[in-house]
Amino acid sequence: MEKEWKAYEIGELDQYLFGQGNHYEIYKKLGAHMVDDEGQEGVYFAVWAPNAKSVSVVGEFNDWDRARNPMTRAEYIGIYTCFVPGVKEGMMYKFCIETITGEYHMKADPYANYAELRPGTASRITNIENLKWTDSSWMTAREKWNHKKEPMSVYEVHMGSWKRHPGTEDEGFYTYREFAKEITKYMKDMGYTHVEIMGIAEHPFDGSWGYQVTGYYAPTSRYGTPEDFAWMINYLHRNGIGVIMDWVPAHFPKDEHGLAEFDGTATYEYADPRKGEHPDWGTKIFDLGKNEVRNFLIANALFWVEHFHIDGLRVDAVASMLYLDYGKKDGEWVPNQYGGNENLEAVDFFKHLNTVVLGRNPGALMIAEESTAWPKVTGDVEDGGLGFSLKWNMGWMHDFTEYMKLDPYFRKDNHHMMTFAMSYAYSEDYILVLSHDEVVHLKCSMINKMPGLGFDKYANLKAGYAFMMGHAGKKLLFMGQDFAQLREWSEERELDWYLLEEPEHQAIQSWMRDLLHMYKKKQALYELDQSWEGFEWVNADDAYRSIYSFIRNSKDGKHNLLFVINFTPMAREDYRVGVPRKKQYKLILNSDDVKYGGNGEKRQNIYHAVKKECDGRPYSFGYKLPPYGVAVFEF
Repeated sequence: MEKEWKAYEIGELDQYLFGQGNHYEIYKKLGAHMVDDEGQEGVYFAVWAPNAKSVSVVGEFNDWDRARNPMTRAEYIGIYTCFVPGVKEGMMYKFCIETITGEYHMKADPYANYAELRPGTASRITNIENLKWTDSSWMTAREKWNHKKEPMSVYEVHMGSWKRHPGTEDEGFYTYREFAKEITKYMKDMGYTHVEIMGIAEHPFDGSWGYQVTGYYAPTSRYGTPEDFAWMINYLHRNGIGVIMDWVPAHFPKDEHGLAEFDGTATYEYADPRKGEHPDWGTKIFDLGKNEVRNFLIANALFWVEHFHIDGLRVDAVASMLYLDYGKKDGEWVPNQYGGNENLEAVDFFKHLNTVVLGRNPGALMIAEESTAWPKVTGDVEDGGLGFSLKWNMGWMHDFTEYMKLDPYFRKDNHHMMTFAMSYAYSEDYILVLSHDEVVHLKCSMINKMPGLGFDKYANLKAGYAFMMGHAGKKLLFMGQDFAQLREWSEERELDWYLLEEPEHQAIQSWMRDLLHMYKKKQALYELDQSWEGFEWVNADDAYRSIYSFIRNSKDGKHNLLFVINFTPMAREDYRVGVPRKKQYKLILNSDDVKYGGNGEKRQNIYHAVKKECDGRPYSFGYKLPPYGVAVFEF
């Protein structure tokens, strides 16, 4: 007689869809799920281990004895299952894999939703079916939200080192709930629209910053439970803050309890080490040729966006996935079927991933950290693109930081470094980034990249931030840089918040706060962000004086902004700037204001353009531009 199939069990359709790579909610079946089996409460375990000789589940409920709860293989695809009565929430467990060579490996559950606090490596039983959400108004509005037409200023944060409680046993980490309250106050005050959180998926090593993941379906237990994590997202949404999460489909670590050689063979990774290993990072590369592996990742992206209401995924190391020879020497990689270095399986994967995630979740974001000139990263899949919403503008970031490091005397010879990005600004939908990568590994904090001493350093940084906020593209800034953190970032300590007792750091924070609020309020800075009509140079060629002037246009043409930025310590007593119309130009932001650390010289509010040609335009007006001066006018 055929066994009666229960709703929570892995059925033939589940196996078929998983084998095709299209089971988008496979996480509801694989893993460990608390169920009621005809009045008997317990946990249904399921794990994919296609080449295992046998699998059993071990844990606190059976004294970690591999003989007590053997699992049954469901043909044809190699999923092992069993129901264990009496297993309670919070209990630790692992899968004991017997390999084809007769060895036994203890593995954490790839689909676990909660893990033992590191350095422990076991998975924990938890139930995330009934999370409490009260963010329906945010989620409804998200469906109609269009990143191309809205402001987006992202605050990139590493939770464990943003703020810490002094001298507590848990290393002082804020919990998800504590962090939610504190970060909300800070972001609302500063004017950011989104928080991007590093290192959320469970990872064994703090020093990896969360980029070497062992638990793709588990918010890290460092800061609390999955319920606490959901509470944090809910709280941020109720306060009008979007949440972006770092997501790492490029590689995974070789830790014994993780995905590496999961069933004793290359299960999740490519078998050929020339395809399956990153020599630079000492990690494994996902085998995107296997439908089940692709399914694992695509369902994981959906899990965060749909089950935990995450608003966007910043996809890490996209370039390393697109290029077969990324970080490899000759002989260390295998060309594709056409002899090229493009990973065709990764291209197909990204198209599938972005189509499904964005198709099912209007208003969500898929953001590529992609550092090369790969075409159409944010292009439509139907047009040969990869289908991402946004791409990190690494070229702008490189040119900007290199220019800002220069002694002002040499800037005139490198003027093009600040204008070049506008020549390709609309080839993709870009986000300008000054991320954590720019303030670690002896690269210096943003303030210490600046040339000069004292006033010059801070004035340089103010000018640089104004240029970034005026430039086309969304914005991202890493924590600490908005108040001129002096030291490089380290995950081992909190930011140096004590610096805000010093007037120069207060001044930078005030400047950044007012830039961010101006960005949100002035539609010229975002509503035509993907159009040539939104940006025009007034003078892109004033190299000798190292001054840049440009206009950001609003859609209605009535709320435009004019930026004038001086990148030298030379005052320009009567700098004449060309303008398109004979009208009033209202000064709305002036870096010389005393609250920004300027000289506080009295200035008029309104400037009248006269018919006097300048910068190839029929009208102009004069302005006294101070050293490293920034002036923003509305007209």
